[in-house]
Amino acid sequence: MKPVLAITMGDPAGIGPEIVVKALGSGRLWRACRPVVIGRRPALEAAARRLRAKIVFDPVGTRLPPLVPGHCPLVETGPERDPLPPLGRPSAAGGRAALEAVSEAICLALDGRVAGIVTAPISKEAIRAAGSPFPGHTEMLAAFTGTKRYAMMLVGGPLRVSLATIHEPLAKVPSLITTRLVREIIQLTWEAVRDLDLRQPRIAVCGLNPHAGEAGLMGREERRVIAPAVRAMAAKGIPVSGPFPADTVFHRAARGEFAAVVAMYHDQGLGPLKTLAFDTGVNVTLGLPIVRTSVDHGTAFDIAGKGVASPESLLAAVELAATLARHRGRN
Repeated sequence: MKPVLAITMGDPAGIGPEIVVKALGSGRLWRACRPVVIGRRPALEAAARRLRAKIVFDPVGTRLPPLVPGHCPLVETGPERDPLPPLGRPSAAGGRAALEAVSEAICLALDGRVAGIVTAPISKEAIRAAGSPFPGHTEMLAAFTGTKRYAMMLVGGPLRVSLATIHEPLAKVPSLITTRLVREIIQLTWEAVRDLDLRQPRIAVCGLNPHAGEAGLMGREERRVIAPAVRAMAAKGIPVSGPFPADTVFHRAARGEFAAVVAMYHDQGLGPLKTLAFDTGVNVTLGLPIVRTSVDHGTAFDIAGKGVASPESLLAAVELAATLARHRGRN
């Protein structure tokens, strides 16, 4: 049985509705899962009209209807008569619509009515204008599910990269890297590697400084903070090693030596991944009680409504969510 996945529309003023419609037109999506789209029906239908896509969105209640070619179940959010925000720019209205879809998808997953969530992009500026206390999807998901220990992993091409810190100013990163934090990220990464059932389970950990500190000549965080965390987790039986220089470890991982890499900060980890898999990267939230994946790109307001947005990252996110959901269903 294919897993049922909730797919949120993202910000209606961005490319979210467009890539959702394009993905629904792909056989790849239907081979991977049974989709349920969450969001504003007018926004999705407007995207379908612009793309001349022959997709009918069927509003549903608590039970999914049988699959019908050309039809997609839709859980509607927000007042139907609310005007759609204008395409191409962030707004409080767009932020509210995006948040409503995510909130509904989380409820469906926690109730067990869907096996996982796949999210289209939202705008941090728009959700802030809408009054959200959360900076993005990840923090909202953690709060709604009561999750204290969570992390972001990006999957793309041959790489899987977990981040010890995410959207933090570079000047703050050294003070945020603690032995406890690195241990937690290694543990979450190991759980993800097991969920993905990879043949090569080894995990590599990056150093913070150039040349992984060069024996203390270029920084001491490796010796004082990172290496003790690696040793502690290896002693628990996790196949982890490091810290390694970040300028070489991603090459080794891309060649198959490591299943995943733990990076210390955002650009350290995502620069290599986006170089190799810019259009197909997937964001996975580790540590949640539910499966959640997302596109690895933003709302792209500059091309919204132009019909040129690629659905490849969304399709990859659907396929990965289906894999994770199937694995959890077996355990």
